[in-house]
Amino acid sequence: MSLAIVYSRAQCGMEAPLVTVEVHIANGLPSLSIVGLPETAVRESKDRVRGAILNSRFEFPTRRITINLAPADLPKDGGRFDLPIALGILAASGQIPTTRLPHYEFAAELALSGELRGVHGILPMTLKTAAAKRTAVVPRENAAEATLVGGAGVLAGCHLLDITGHLTGVQPLEPQPARQVSARRPDCADLADVRGQHHARRALEIAAAGGHSLLMIGPPGTGKSLLASRLPGILPPLDETEALEVAAIRSLCGSAIDPACWRQRPFRAPHHTASAVALVGGGPNPRPGEISLAHQGVLFLDELTEFERRVLEVLREPLETGHIMISRAARQAQYPARFQLVAAMNPCPCGYLGESSGRCRCTADQVARYRQKLSGPLLDRIDMHIEVPRLPLAELDGPAGETSAAVGERVLRARQAQRSRAGVINSRLANAQLEACCSLKPTDRQWLQLAMEKLQLSARAWHRILKVARTIADLDGSDTITRARLAEAIGYRVLDRA
Repeated sequence: MSLAIVYSRAQCGMEAPLVTVEVHIANGLPSLSIVGLPETAVRESKDRVRGAILNSRFEFPTRRITINLAPADLPKDGGRFDLPIALGILAASGQIPTTRLPHYEFAAELALSGELRGVHGILPMTLKTAAAKRTAVVPRENAAEATLVGGAGVLAGCHLLDITGHLTGVQPLEPQPARQVSARRPDCADLADVRGQHHARRALEIAAAGGHSLLMIGPPGTGKSLLASRLPGILPPLDETEALEVAAIRSLCGSAIDPACWRQRPFRAPHHTASAVALVGGGPNPRPGEISLAHQGVLFLDELTEFERRVLEVLREPLETGHIMISRAARQAQYPARFQLVAAMNPCPCGYLGESSGRCRCTADQVARYRQKLSGPLLDRIDMHIEVPRLPLAELDGPAGETSAAVGERVLRARQAQRSRAGVINSRLANAQLEACCSLKPTDRQWLQLAMEKLQLSARAWHRILKVARTIADLDGSDTITRARLAEAIGYRVLDRA
């Protein structure tokens, strides 16, 4: 038979669309052509495939070989198609049978010796392969990642001969067992290390319970970064669906996936020199950025005002929508970006505004220009702004506060109450759900409206205050949003006041 069909998967954002590798061998002058919108790495596969076939003691056909990667309008890149192309050539030339090929999907780069090399994006491919009721055939170094998908059939080999031996029945490959991920919560920095700062600790607990964004303002050395680094330790662990989403993004970037940290929420802290593309993703072949790598976790931006303003402005849409669409001339890619933003900044250029020592010499105009680096629309999207003042040394020598485990239990109970009530945590409540979940007494609603007029807050701030007040009530185990809880929620928006 001079025609063989092999299945593989391309990489297109979080998706892994099916690619049908069609290999036809005909009479004519010896040649090999690849069609179907291949990029450079795919076009170069002809030389890798030729060397791998010859060094594996197979015969490379000296005829006219045409390889079609369908669908033709989908760009193909990377070395993942080396293995399916090699198997297609061997099947079309009659050196291996074609009967078992429809039951598998293949992805691997070939060395000239025939060894299989790992590729990126194996986890999204395995998810789609399992949904299609086929078995994924991957390199040995990608096997641990592929077996994270429960119920997926996975075969792994180290050499082209391993795969051909399985297809011919000479030496069948053993199915890879499902990966046993650790259910133990990984060790995180403990909140008990933070001495004092009871107001900031309370705000951090509320932010964790409702998934709210948080901005901390204070002089250097007051514990802003210390508090942010303790947030992952009080967040509930990821469920299996969320963990697969996070692992799939890491797989696209080629990052290692540690089963011991399988359920841990990601914590990303890019440097303030990061570009807009590094933050949201991009490139000719769009790759995920920091906001997608922080999906279902925390994005911490330290020294917020040192970021370029245009870099910070790209956060506005993802904070609302929970995803990012990267558009380029040749292709588009959409990545999830449901992250919890935590940021820290100084109150003025010198950092010591408001201290009793009088060290600050910044003028009012300098402070205003410094804070104008953050636009009003961006600040409006941040649920909570709090001050983290410098503490007396006597308070720093005081007893340790609650541990992350104790606070985490309250956070978990609050989130369970939120999911049982609305199916989502409070920060993700749609506007249509606010009326049902955040109902107020008529007198309290009138009081809140008066406060909004006095502070000249926006409609978005109204919704966010209601969500924060709802979280405070959940932490207290109450179904009622009282005026005291509304006042506390308003108190967490210090930048809305002069």
